[in-house]
Amino acid sequence: MKFKTRLVITFLTIILLPLVLASTAFLCIGAYLSREQEEYGIRTQDYNILIDPTQASKSISDEIFFEVKEILDNHPADLEDMGVLARINERIDGKSSYILVRKQNSLYYAGNELAASQIFDKLPDFEEENIEKELGQSVYYDDMKKMVRQMDFHFTDGSEGSFFVITRANSILSKMLFVDMAISIMIILIITSLFLTQWISKSVFDPINQLNIAMQNIAEGNLEYMLPDKEDGEIGELYRNYEDMRLRLKESTDEKIFAEKQNKELVSNISHDLKTPITAIKGYVEGIMDGVADTPEKIDKYIRTIYNKANDMDRLINELTVYSGIDSNRIPYHFHRINVSEYFGDCIEEVGLDLESRNIELDYSSLVPPDTMIIADPEQLKRVINNIIGNSVKYMDKKKGIIDIRILDEIDSIRVEIEDNGKGIAAKDLPKIFERFYRTDASRNSAQGGSGIGLSIVKKIIEDHGGYIWATSKEGEGTCMHFVIRKYQEAQ
Repeated sequence: MKFKTRLVITFLTIILLPLVLASTAFLCIGAYLSREQEEYGIRTQDYNILIDPTQASKSISDEIFFEVKEILDNHPADLEDMGVLARINERIDGKSSYILVRKQNSLYYAGNELAASQIFDKLPDFEEENIEKELGQSVYYDDMKKMVRQMDFHFTDGSEGSFFVITRANSILSKMLFVDMAISIMIILIITSLFLTQWISKSVFDPINQLNIAMQNIAEGNLEYMLPDKEDGEIGELYRNYEDMRLRLKESTDEKIFAEKQNKELVSNISHDLKTPITAIKGYVEGIMDGVADTPEKIDKYIRTIYNKANDMDRLINELTVYSGIDSNRIPYHFHRINVSEYFGDCIEEVGLDLESRNIELDYSSLVPPDTMIIADPEQLKRVINNIIGNSVKYMDKKKGIIDIRILDEIDSIRVEIEDNGKGIAAKDLPKIFERFYRTDASRNSAQGGSGIGLSIVKKIIEDHGGYIWATSKEGEGTCMHFVIRKYQEAQ
């Protein structure tokens, strides 16, 4: 739930809840006080009497007096009918009121005989001038808390008569109502405050405390602590942002740990791979120094071996230099427009001599038009070809090795395939061969050696050229490397 919605609910709760509870309290307290104030059989159902007894009494008696005045004017005999008087009394029954009719000095009719017996002797006397008054006169009896409205008239036999509307007007009732309502309102406000405090605490402060605990776990390095799912709204969005941050931090930390592990592995691998040719060089140099190479042929063999081992060391160091550039995205590129046929023809001629000396047959075919151009860095693309061919030579296990290089036309791109008949790559290793430091032979004691970063360099260079690379292989039959580079097209 959004904070804006929470604020609206809070606002409505502050207004409506006290209003509903206050109305309920007023009705309950009014009913209770009315029952407690029941005396002489008078019941209160009109709550106006609790608020303004004097005004309520006048309103009740006015209505009755108008009716009585009309009866006196049109059918005066009806006022002597007990049934008519009873019906008039029923209209104000339940409003802390009743009617009383006096004939001469005796009680003719009383809507509440018990109450009438206590006030009858105190009622005002008959006055002739009151007959002319439409609504009679009012008298308040403070000791009895009674409001009396009097209308004088003559019975049909000429006897003096007085019609009274007597209303209980207890001011103490109003004071009690005020005090009780004040206490009720205080209780209502406390209840409303507790309700809102509890609701806000549960919906706002509790989630914030959970988030605080989660951030403490992050500060302590615990990236596994997860927050529970929350509903939509600012709190839910905050939780999702935390979870995104946690996952990113965890991913970054895992990558850092993995990179450190790779760097340690690289140092170990390079140390081993450098140690092997250095040991060989030292051995052959000692052989020359000790006179073991005592013929020109042996000396020439020892020197050539030392030269080859130095080249191996130089290759490893170059790979390290290139890897450092890859790791920091600082490989120097010098892109040019290159004619595919001419460029690959020169490369084949260069590597062919070396492969021939190793008894490896090199086949080359180009199926692209002679004028096909690409945008590439000649030196880095040559590194790609040399690394792939170097791997083919390294893992060649046949007496007669064959490397086949094909340049294929794919409309907007060219595809280069370099296939060998070596020992191949296992299916489980094939998806991983372009990862840094990955070697299909985990042992450093193999004759091939290698740092495990050659193909990761190849992949990086091809991708920086806007292309992509993959491999297919069958164990025991050979491996084929495929990479694709887009053609250069003149702007129309």
